[in-house]
Amino acid sequence: MEEVKNSKNHILVKGARENNLKDISVEIPKGTLTIFTGVSGSGKSSLAFDTIFAEGQRRYVESLSSYARQFLGGFDKPDVDAIDGLSPAISIDQKSTSHNPRSSVGTVTEIYDYLRLLFARIGTPYCPKHNEPIHAYSPTAMTDAILHYEDGSKIQILAPVVSHEKGTHDKTVQRIRKDGYARLRVDGDMMLIEDFKPLDKNKRHDIEVVVDRVIVKEGIRPRVAEDVELALKLGDGYLIILSPSGERLLSSHHSCPKCGFSVPSLEPRTLPSASTKGVSVITRTSWAARISIGRNSLSFATITASRRTSPSRNSRNAKSKSLLSAPRTSWITP
Repeated sequence: MEEVKNSKNHILVKGARENNLKDISVEIPKGTLTIFTGVSGSGKSSLAFDTIFAEGQRRYVESLSSYARQFLGGFDKPDVDAIDGLSPAISIDQKSTSHNPRSSVGTVTEIYDYLRLLFARIGTPYCPKHNEPIHAYSPTAMTDAILHYEDGSKIQILAPVVSHEKGTHDKTVQRIRKDGYARLRVDGDMMLIEDFKPLDKNKRHDIEVVVDRVIVKEGIRPRVAEDVELALKLGDGYLIILSPSGERLLSSHHSCPKCGFSVPSLEPRTLPSASTKGVSVITRTSWAARISIGRNSLSFATITASRRTSPSRNSRNAKSKSLLSAPRTSWITP
């Protein structure tokens, strides 16, 4: 079925007579790269710059306030019968405006600076491994998340102390017992701490401390807030909300709650194109900042570097120590 050519999917130029153009009508598809070719003097620049770009620029200026227009001056309408489906346009001269090999359309037109600001203010970083949004929750926000469950819900607040690590972990459990805690979840199984037995040192294990068990109702905010503080202290900034509907891992770090992948808070300088002033912490993989516009999700850039981890005694200190350095960007689409 032949595509219907209208102003939604095409730029429709009718009767262009600018300079040496002879009543030219063209249909330019949107969302594609279109190239005008021809011998010298055939009207390529007259159509692209003096007609299409000039009309797009004129319409954009006319959409501004009268106060702004007085500083920009007026623009004459090109000699054309009609142009439909035209959005505000950007013109880049074929002359070399920069000797920097890293220059791009975004940097030359300075759109890149606005995009960095846009993504830094409303973007959300995502973990490259689990595709999970990276958030930092405050203790108050975690308390609110627990109290958001329906009244009567039975909630358990857990603090992860061992995360997918090999060892018997006997000393860790002994320390927890001295702190007065009575229950554990070991590799997904609930047990009393008295029933704990040294684990297989050649296998990886997960151990979470049951900080408290509560029933959601009015008047328990102070108790829950105290539980959250204790769980964050035990879990080095992580806690698990266990409810009949499932479990939820929250973190007070700006990191992925599943693997601990960490990025700094989004700022314009976090997303540089060629600047050496980027944030200096290192990761081995890539991450993407995304924003949602309507029903669409847009990704800004992947930032790639090497990884450096600091030594730690246990997994709680090794969960989120990654930093970003010497970023390099490339456009991606989800």
